[in-house]
Amino acid sequence: MEIQYLKGVGPKIAKYLSSLGINTVKDALFYFPRDYEDRTNIKPISKLENDEMASVIVEVAQIFPSKKTKTGKTLNKILFKNETGFISGIWFNQPYIKNNFKIGEKVLLYGKVSKQFGEITLVDPQYEKDYEETQGINPIYSINKNLTQKIMRKIIKQALNFIDQEVEELLPESLRKIYDLLDIKNAIINIHFPKDKNMLKLAKRRLKFEELLIIQLGLFELKKKYSSSTTSYSMAVSKELKALKEKLPFELTEAQRKVIREILIDMKKNTPMNRLLQGDVGSGKTIISVIALFNCAMNGYQGVLMAPTEILAEQHYNTILELLKDWNINIALLVGSTSKKQKEEIIRKISQGEISIVIGTHALLQENVEFKNLALVITDEQHRFGVRQRATLINKGHNPHVLVMTATPIPRTLALFMYGDMDISVIDQLPPGRQKVETYFVRPNMREKVYDFVKKEIEKGRQAYVICPLVEESEKLEAESVIEMAENLKNNFLKYNKIGILHGKMSASEKDEIMKKFKNNEIQVLVSTTVVEVGVNVPNATIIVIENADRFGLAQLHQLRGRVGRGNYKSYCILVADAKTDDAIERMKIMTKTNSGFEIAEKDLELRGTGEFFGTRQHGLPELKVANLFKDIDILMQTKEVARELIQSRRLLDKDYYKLKLRIEELIQNIGDNISIN
Repeated sequence: MEIQYLKGVGPKIAKYLSSLGINTVKDALFYFPRDYEDRTNIKPISKLENDEMASVIVEVAQIFPSKKTKTGKTLNKILFKNETGFISGIWFNQPYIKNNFKIGEKVLLYGKVSKQFGEITLVDPQYEKDYEETQGINPIYSINKNLTQKIMRKIIKQALNFIDQEVEELLPESLRKIYDLLDIKNAIINIHFPKDKNMLKLAKRRLKFEELLIIQLGLFELKKKYSSSTTSYSMAVSKELKALKEKLPFELTEAQRKVIREILIDMKKNTPMNRLLQGDVGSGKTIISVIALFNCAMNGYQGVLMAPTEILAEQHYNTILELLKDWNINIALLVGSTSKKQKEEIIRKISQGEISIVIGTHALLQENVEFKNLALVITDEQHRFGVRQRATLINKGHNPHVLVMTATPIPRTLALFMYGDMDISVIDQLPPGRQKVETYFVRPNMREKVYDFVKKEIEKGRQAYVICPLVEESEKLEAESVIEMAENLKNNFLKYNKIGILHGKMSASEKDEIMKKFKNNEIQVLVSTTVVEVGVNVPNATIIVIENADRFGLAQLHQLRGRVGRGNYKSYCILVADAKTDDAIERMKIMTKTNSGFEIAEKDLELRGTGEFFGTRQHGLPELKVANLFKDIDILMQTKEVARELIQSRRLLDKDYYKLKLRIEELIQNIGDNISIN
């Protein structure tokens, strides 16, 4: 049933609701509150504690004129009273708020208490005039400026009248009994308007359980769908590996040695390896892939490494070529810009088994690329490839061993969720001599000093990145932002330096050309958006300035910082931000305190929640509405075991599970090409 046909909605409010993703009554029922006001305990003003969230029933005593603060905000203040004292309500940038109150009228206020200099204040409190109806635990919804909490609550109450027609139970009674779960209708009623705190807790648990169980079942089913037989190539540990390690220009870390052992043990088995390799920026994942590919080639099989961009593929190719030059191993690079004639020759040699190691991009996925005996598939920056893309590559061999690598540290909880039964290896140690990047957070009024410092680094012969802020989701605007920033630097701070630009509107060949010039020090300052690729290695670049750094997520800031500190020179990351919110300031502080990608990933997950941590649109999973992987690890692990047992016992085929099975099939269909699993 469409939302506009609910009593009191109509086309106008339906339009406002549509912008929140609410188009039907069912959408409204599953639009869960973001928070709650606990009005079960209304306190007298005299009993209020500093920093607590509290409700008070008061009378409007005085309405003050609006005034401007030093920072240019409009401040509105209203004084309220009851028999136990006085309290002020303060609202910022809401000049019309005073029109909503009349001297002498009674209202219920709810907000955070501040006690300073003998005055008690509520900053930006919620208020209700018909408060007799709202003294329980009240839902707070994410709304837009055209809706109020009061209107939203009325709409949800109306929608709940249709719960029998709109909501179906997916979990059979037998399963609910085992895990002590509410039925779905009770859960939805109590997540919106809880009877009490215990019922709210039970409602959340039921909905989290269902949400996580469905996704876990979807992941298990997808894995089953994309894996065929269980036999694979068994490869002995080559005696030549010792000689290769001795020829390396650096000493392997203990963390690298541990991961290499795990991979070589996997490759000895005749069941396919399915391993995720996580390594922080600069931890040395490339050498792991080189050793795995070398071992594969020495066993007489073919191995492939797929990278998301040409410049990264070329970098890997040059590294591998250099490290394996003393062995008679044929290595080829296959990318989009490879000439037609070269491509045909490489493809012919691959099919005949004359080439043992192939490095490439999406060009490897072409139908005419056929392998003689592909035994190892490695993908770099795994989240950049969809499951069908990797499946296409994997299917070019007979169940080859699979290693996926990422420099995006994923918190263990999220890795367990997203990668199910995949084995996870972590390089949690940086190679000796790797420079710690000194990170500073400065306000925009320090910009001149920042670029003076950049100039000094350039005078020493070093190079710099300047990252432009994110501009909505428009490549055109981002390109304009980069051009404008470069012009500003040329005209003001960096007049006599060679400045290059890089942005999303440029073609792949243009980007590659600019990056080559930067690598060769023909460009001293590269002004760019975030298209500066993960893994690109310019050891001479020692400073990165990130403008409007508060617009970026923690993980993205850490990835950008990883562009510097790759050589023997002291390196710096400067975050320029006019951060105003507590969340933004906290992110800047975290960046200055730690260089550990894993710590940052955990903090990112904690601050932002799981819905956007990994970019839901990027990996295709539905956004979590109630579950939080950081806080709900116990339910996550429980649902994982339930999902595994249901799949293995084939109980999903029982008639009790028919509706749940349909929901999982629908999920798999929706996930499509984008999900990041193997």
